[in-house]
Amino acid sequence: MGRVIVLGSINVDLETTVGAYPQPGEKVVGHSLSRYAGGKGANQAVAARRGGSEVVMVGAVGDDDAGRASLNRLFAQGIKLQVERIPLVPTGHAIILSDGHTNAIIVLPGANAKVGPNPLRPIRGLGEGDLLLTQLETPVDTVADAVRFARRYGARVMVNLAPWADLPADVIAAADPLVLPAADLPRLEASGVCPASLVVLRGKEGLEWDGQRFTGEVVPADQVADTVGAADALIGTLASAIVQGADKATAARAALAAAADSVRHAGAQPDPRL
Repeated sequence: MGRVIVLGSINVDLETTVGAYPQPGEKVVGHSLSRYAGGKGANQAVAARRGGSEVVMVGAVGDDDAGRASLNRLFAQGIKLQVERIPLVPTGHAIILSDGHTNAIIVLPGANAKVGPNPLRPIRGLGEGDLLLTQLETPVDTVADAVRFARRYGARVMVNLAPWADLPADVIAAADPLVLPAADLPRLEASGVCPASLVVLRGKEGLEWDGQRFTGEVVPADQVADTVGAADALIGTLASAIVQGADKATAARAALAAAADSVRHAGAQPDPRL
């Protein structure tokens, strides 16, 4: 069985709950402040590991307490680390406002913006059976380099096109699958570029994989603790199922179940406090 190699962000999430989001110029009172492990890359790596796959995390943190805490937690999850520590640059952070049903997020990239070119070169034995999973919270040029490098060695590539960025056509075409939220589908269609396969995330309505719809559990509102990271749980679990050889239906069901589990706990990862 191959590995899931995750190139992506490693963040510390500072999350507070509010009764309503502030309007410009308005001050609101938060009801709590929690410090959680986060970052789309780290979230997806943890989900892939929980799905039973061997996982390698590639990225960067600052040489600070937040970076050390993040790496210690990933290591404790059984994830192998190819993570650079960048001096004089803070570890990435996200400031999250949540009203219990939706969230608003401010991302401070920090060390994530310093992930350099050719980030997969230190990984030994990269090849067929492996899957590169990446997102867009690290530099676009770095992501493109990694996708091309992985394909050169026969690895499968899965790209979560979030947050939206204009990727080179060959990178989009290599994605198998490309994963994006339904709201960004018109932008992809306007580009005229078709990925090898396409997963469209439709929230409570499930997902579409190359036009085939899959649905999962709709969690009752009174059981929803936090929606932060639900898509990452889905994507990491999907990658894990793919690398283990699951068919589309099996992989989609596992991914949707992971997303449902995710919204039942606070934070983007299970037991995520740092």
